[in-house]
Amino acid sequence: MGANKKLPMRKCVGCQKMKSKKEMLRVIRTAEGEFLLDATGKKNGRGAYICPSKECLEKAVKSRGLERSFKQSIPKEVYEALEKEMEILESE
Repeated sequence: MGANKKLPMRKCVGCQKMKSKKEMLRVIRTAEGEFLLDATGKKNGRGAYICPSKECLEKAVKSRGLERSFKQSIPKEVYEALEKEMEILESE
């Protein structure tokens, strides 16, 4: 009998719901201070998670969820990159 593997759970910075790590997008801040989307979930850097839906992104922007997670202001380009990524995911 194999033991059930525990799924890592993360909280969305938009809707504040706990979901499995695999169903969410990870945004990271590297040591150099740049922001990237981490599709693999394994890149080095401080990470924050968001659901792959426009509603959650809008909530995160409005509530400044990402800015709180990283303790600094987020460039507009990061939000634009997240929007494009979500459009690609929704079209699949």
